[in-house]
Amino acid sequence: MSLDIKEGPVMAFARIFFAVVALALCAPAWANGPSSLTDGGQAVVKDVVDGDTVVLDDGRQVRLVGIQAPKLPLGRPNYPVWPLAEEAKAGLSDMILNRAVALHLAPTPEDRHGRVLAHLIRADDGMWLQGEMLKRGLARVYTFPDNRTLGGELLDFERQARGDVRGIWALPYYALRTIDNVRYDVGTFQLVEGRVLDVAKVKKRIYLNFGADWRSDFTVKVETRNEKLFEDAGIDLLALKGKRIRVRGWIKSQNGPMIELDHPERLERLDLD
Repeated sequence: MSLDIKEGPVMAFARIFFAVVALALCAPAWANGPSSLTDGGQAVVKDVVDGDTVVLDDGRQVRLVGIQAPKLPLGRPNYPVWPLAEEAKAGLSDMILNRAVALHLAPTPEDRHGRVLAHLIRADDGMWLQGEMLKRGLARVYTFPDNRTLGGELLDFERQARGDVRGIWALPYYALRTIDNVRYDVGTFQLVEGRVLDVAKVKKRIYLNFGADWRSDFTVKVETRNEKLFEDAGIDLLALKGKRIRVRGWIKSQNGPMIELDHPERLERLDLD
């Protein structure tokens, strides 16, 4: 015997109300992040170039802004394949090839190569592709002064993967550098941790020195025109003496190994007061 109970307005309201609540509770903490950016429409991914670049069915090539996946040569002569580059491409392909994505455009929505710069959300389930690549250890956070939006959220994903030693974080090639071994990495993009030994403001530059000899030890340089960006982010560069920090960038050779910072998302305080 079965009972045929008709749903009244009160029961219908309750069902919808609890469904909405359940959806809200299950939504990721970053749910409003990419959606706060300019809507770039929807399209289907027809090709994956590498771990951070795709081609859409409308012809647009999209660079997943905010991350850097291990690089492939892509026609560049004598360019080495970075470890896990093929795996990063395969991972992104598994997630979105021939699937619809929603584009959320970066503040600067196009790069010098004509590629669209956007955050991608998988249309059917809301997966944030940048976040998923970072969580799987298939990319690092890679921001720019004009495209810093959501940098904090992306860094959270990266820390999670690094803490779990996933993907690239299990390989020496991508391991965190120290002031003692970073001298061997000139010309590469690295994350470097250390304690600031001294801070100096010289004319239009601020230097964070990590060793006793600024002529040969690791240094971070910031142009004073960018100092306010750090201040607005709550970072007083001149007060970092004695503090442990993590910085990321391309290692240059200038009186020893150096990273030049031009926005605060590339500097993390490791011993916050």
